[in-house]
Amino acid sequence: MAEGKSEKSPFIGRQQAAVTLNPSWESKLPPHDSNGQGSQSVLGKLGLPAPKDKYLIVFFIFLLHGVGTLMPWNMFITAKSYFEDFKFGPNNTVATDVSYRTHFMQNMGFASQIPNLVFNWLNIFVNFGGDLTSRIVYSIIFEMVILLVTIVLAMLDSSQWPGAFFWTTMVCIVLLNVCNGIYQNTIYGIVASLPIKYTGAVVLGSNISGCFTTAMALLCGEIFDSKRTSAIYYFVTAILVLLLCFDTYFALPLNKFFRHYETISRSSEKKSDSKQQLNVPYWQIFKKASPQLLNIFLTFFVTLSVFPAIQSNIHRSDPDFIVGPNYFTLFTCFMTFNVFAMLGSLTTSWAQWPGPRFLWVPVVLRLVFIPLFVMCNYAPPDKVRALTVFIDNDWVYWGIAIVMAYSSGYLSSLGMMYAPQTVHAKYQTTAGMYAAAMLITGIFSGVLFSYLGPYFVI
Repeated sequence: MAEGKSEKSPFIGRQQAAVTLNPSWESKLPPHDSNGQGSQSVLGKLGLPAPKDKYLIVFFIFLLHGVGTLMPWNMFITAKSYFEDFKFGPNNTVATDVSYRTHFMQNMGFASQIPNLVFNWLNIFVNFGGDLTSRIVYSIIFEMVILLVTIVLAMLDSSQWPGAFFWTTMVCIVLLNVCNGIYQNTIYGIVASLPIKYTGAVVLGSNISGCFTTAMALLCGEIFDSKRTSAIYYFVTAILVLLLCFDTYFALPLNKFFRHYETISRSSEKKSDSKQQLNVPYWQIFKKASPQLLNIFLTFFVTLSVFPAIQSNIHRSDPDFIVGPNYFTLFTCFMTFNVFAMLGSLTTSWAQWPGPRFLWVPVVLRLVFIPLFVMCNYAPPDKVRALTVFIDNDWVYWGIAIVMAYSSGYLSSLGMMYAPQTVHAKYQTTAGMYAAAMLITGIFSGVLFSYLGPYFVI
């Protein structure tokens, strides 16, 4: 915009001044009349249909934000080899009494999810940064700054100070997820006021994020010999994706479809008096949505109990297996999980079964995956497995991994879609934030449980 100040004639005429893209654009939505009626009543009086999402622009914007909410996390976990084998490898660090790589994945998960957990819950009750736009904009900016610091760390030789590198990395992960917790929670809150498939778009984007990251890992592995160089490209890619999210967010207020549903949501809120608005019935909303919130929690608890901490340390049993040792974890763990979780999430666009009432049945049955993965050829780093390997067929293990991933994407999408529908329209944003907070709570609890993984087999 600085260029515009030096130009004598503007690129677009004065009529464009009516559109404002500064933070708090949501406050610029069409005003309501004294009865709290917004665009919904105007369209009804004129006999006009609700605007359509032309070319699915809004759908794809929220899908992109789904990618963005998990991109930093996926880049870090996919860079497992960079951290464990390069930065903390026995040949790349000075001898220390502390083994930073034994529980590195669990430590990274813990550092990621503690701030994510705290700020997802606080974001429901505390107005961080004022309006929704400010929360998203500043969160994305800070995430990009932290990723730049991570790139600088990758460029430095940390072999003489592995402890300092470890703790600096952990601090970066904590700060990154403070921002990400606010960003993710706010996105789910905004999309809750739209039709149900748009919440599915965010979940689908989260799963596509993993596929994209794994594809990047494969591509960088083929192009670059250096794990350092590959990691730098991971984090640069994450910055580019966040820049896209930043730009596309400001396209939303220009879209008639989005403005229509956002105005309806604000109209529903206006129907309650100011006292009711100040006293949002958080507990009542939680109680009404609790069956679906529990489904969301348990789905992610099971998933994160085994992925990636346990599953990424499952090794080949058959030396002649179709996937070689160098790519076994990348294909059977990361690629398999991300692709099939994405397919499971995508399936909910056509099929939504079981319904809200019986969703708990398959969710509870998924608990069986925890012992199943432990029974495979799971060997934690720097530990000797004492427990017998009960599942020594790599094809059977891969089949279990596919079912776990598909059910994770499918059932989590259903839970996230059902949760906001259990409450009145004016409380759907709060219910959507509860759903995002329970998602993170499930992830955090699963990460904590995964610390027990090595003790099951030694």
